[in-house]
Amino acid sequence: MTKAELVNTIAIQTGYDKTTILNIVESSMYNVKKSLSEGEFVYLRGFGTFGIKERKARIARNICAKTSIQVPAHKIPYFKPSNDLTKML
Repeated sequence: MTKAELVNTIAIQTGYDKTTILNIVESSMYNVKKSLSEGEFVYLRGFGTFGIKERKARIARNICAKTSIQVPAHKIPYFKPSNDLTKML
């Protein structure tokens, strides 16, 4: 499902116009990204948790060129679905 399909579905279900729904969806995504960038977790009961994991620095190998490179420590976002969501699937 794309963002446009999500907006259309919510607009049909609620009866609100698509621009209002699009603004709400965009605002929600912005606030999730902002919270993650500040190091906070986002808990959505019945849906799941968005968070940040830290990856340690490591050495990676390029097998074709037979070289090694240093990959610096970095942060990546993750999503852990709730038990309710996993039971639905």
